Amino acid sequence: MPIHGSLFQDFRENASQDPFSLQNKKLLKIQMGYGPVWAKSGSMVAYQGDVRFENKGSGGLGKMFKAAVTGEGVDMMQAAGQGELFVADEAAEIQVIYLENDLVSVNGANVLAFSSSIEWDIHRLQARGGAMTGGLYNVSLRGTGYVAITTKGEPVALDVASAPTFGDAQAVVLWTSGVTMDIRVDTGGLKSLVRGGTGETFQMAFGGQGYVLVQPSESVVSGGHQASSGSSGGGGLGGLFGG
Repeated sequence: MPIHGSLFQDFRENASQDPFSLQNKKLLKIQMGYGPVWAKSGSMVAYQGDVRFENKGSGGLGKMFKAAVTGEGVDMMQAAGQGELFVADEAAEIQVIYLENDLVSVNGANVLAFSSSIEWDIHRLQARGGAMTGGLYNVSLRGTGYVAITTKGEPVALDVASAPTFGDAQAVVLWTSGVTMDIRVDTGGLKSLVRGGTGETFQMAFGGQGYVLVQPSESVVSGGHQASSGSSGGGGLGGLFGG
């Protein structure tokens, strides 16, 4: 008996041969013929062809040392072979950028995949208020190649050169090279009690030249920029960085 309806026509695979191409807002297709890629462990939802996966764990001795210092680990996999790889992360929306000898600083919870030509590292954010939050850490992605990140909803890209720019640390996804970041701490007063009732809030303050990408959601549980400290449960760099 034939199948009726437009399901298989409406959702046919995107025929693009680009190295990174969106199948839809929440699903990324990677053409493996361009070389190996790094992807968040567990992000593979399907592949066609001969694709092999290797769990790289914490990504080398240097990153293992940083994991011990920050209380965070690294959970990445490398994919290689021929064919097409489809990756996603809990139906979050995916944004694709191409770096040309450039750098972005990304909240680890938002990293999905990137070309093997991109150098990556965990780095501490240099901010005067960092000590108040137990230290701040991000992932730097540098070089030439494709980068795919996730956002909860459609983000907004703010030009920090146009006006003083501030963001909630749980909503800031990334910022570009040329952007400076510092921490503004607000203690006491009615306004600081409105959010969370803790009597203390901190915001990321941005300056310089470039863009800050902010998502319309605060990933308090699944991520954020702050690393764990003391007896806290960690999770500061989200699902990509787990003990």
